Amino acid sequence: MLRFSRTKIVTTLALILIGLSLAVPSFFSPEQRKGFMAGLPGWFPSWIVPQRAIVLGLDLQGGSQLLLEVDQNELVASQAKALRDDVRRILQQESVRAEGGIQLLQRGVQVRIADAAAREKVLPKLRELAQPISNPLVGQGAGRTLDITEQPDGLIRLALTDAGITERTRRAVSQGIEVIRRRLDSTGTTEPSIQQQGADRILIQVPGEQNPERLEKLLGSTAKLEFRMLADSPTGDVDMLPSKDEKGAKVPVERRVMADGGDLTDAQPAFDHQTQEPMVSFKFNLKGAQRFGQATAENVGRRMAIVLDNEVVSAPRINTPITGGSGQITGNFTVAQANDLSVLLRAGALPAKFTVVERRVVGPGLGRDSIQAGKLATLVAGALVIAFMFATYGVFGFFANIALIVHVGLILGLMSVLEATMTLPGIAGIVLTIGTAVDSNVLIYERVREEVRAGRSIVSALQAGFDKAFATIIDSNSTMAIAALILFFLGSGPVKGFAVVFILGILTTVITAVTLTRMMIALWYNLARPKALPF
Repeated sequence: MLRFSRTKIVTTLALILIGLSLAVPSFFSPEQRKGFMAGLPGWFPSWIVPQRAIVLGLDLQGGSQLLLEVDQNELVASQAKALRDDVRRILQQESVRAEGGIQLLQRGVQVRIADAAAREKVLPKLRELAQPISNPLVGQGAGRTLDITEQPDGLIRLALTDAGITERTRRAVSQGIEVIRRRLDSTGTTEPSIQQQGADRILIQVPGEQNPERLEKLLGSTAKLEFRMLADSPTGDVDMLPSKDEKGAKVPVERRVMADGGDLTDAQPAFDHQTQEPMVSFKFNLKGAQRFGQATAENVGRRMAIVLDNEVVSAPRINTPITGGSGQITGNFTVAQANDLSVLLRAGALPAKFTVVERRVVGPGLGRDSIQAGKLATLVAGALVIAFMFATYGVFGFFANIALIVHVGLILGLMSVLEATMTLPGIAGIVLTIGTAVDSNVLIYERVREEVRAGRSIVSALQAGFDKAFATIIDSNSTMAIAALILFFLGSGPVKGFAVVFILGILTTVITAVTLTRMMIALWYNLARPKALPF
């Protein structure tokens, strides 16, 4: 126990120094870090210097918070329209004519087919539209997406079920989180927090963002891009949509979609070479390029409607077939609007419309006050613990205090390398781990004291103290780790931030309280050769 090889000592110290060095960038501003890196000589490998720093959360550096909610009415309406298109496709495939057309209802559609033979031909196809809903706990059996009813006069009604709407809302929130994350990542935002709240809401926190209006516009837009054709008349199978070129006046647009934003592979802001106005250039994948090329070849001379979120942003005339799989979107954009639109198109469209139900801005001044209060609490807690350990255990308390300082430094180093977000509850987690860290040393020292009282020699007592207390330390830290993991997986926001810091603190506690403290005591004993315990 009291013999540490030189290799083990060097390895332990090297790992501690590396861990502490990882925490250094967090004590400097981004400008200072960039200046330091720029001042390094050219021959020095920059990868050796730690550059990652802890990211401050919304409550520490200020920023914006938005709470988005799925628009249920819009979601149901879009599902009903999609159902109408599916029914129309089936009727066309089976060459069946519906009397009075397909009627759109609030939560579905209805169609009248008087001929019994034709009705029997299309009903199996229509029933295939009612997909079963899978329950993640019990598998199938959570209901179906549609209720299909048939009346004696030939009226067939397809209605969305409550279970189907709930499942669609769940999937819309899940997909929306991924789309929002891609949008924020494209803007270079550091460590945004995106979490589901309840069944139909998404909570977004963006530290450092003091312009919630731009954030709301970026995230609130569905960014559903469609390429259609302008209709010759407002009658027939058309939609009347507002036109940006016509200053809001509605123009007839065919409902048939030639291509959509789901086929895009890239979108970048650019400038028109002739007018020098901002625009957005885009590229299709192979499937989209084929559909777009075929559609433009069939409609040379007509005007194509570029529809974004049910608004015609541009309606250029097709002079020649566009077969290269790329194009441009113009529409009197500003540079910022062109950049934001390209971000939206690259990230993809939201699966449903989300409305902002709450907007909150946290000023940086409040964050500075929180940081100062957290620093003060950490310093006071650390000072009291250090004083108590030194007064109670003497030189052994001094070793525990060194291990405690290393323990806090390793937490900061691990958070830096993981680029974890430090929140106010995270600071509380550090303060809490200060107390739990020395708790392990207390267990060891008291066990050593008991062994000496039982008649053991100092060497034997130290050996027994560390060995017998180790199992207790592991048990106590394991129970705390289980609680912290539950908080991490089931909690959200500040609770999860607290759990991350606490888990890291538990890991470093075991390392510093057992390995580092034992090594320092071993070195002290080999040098001092004491005849009795110093406490």
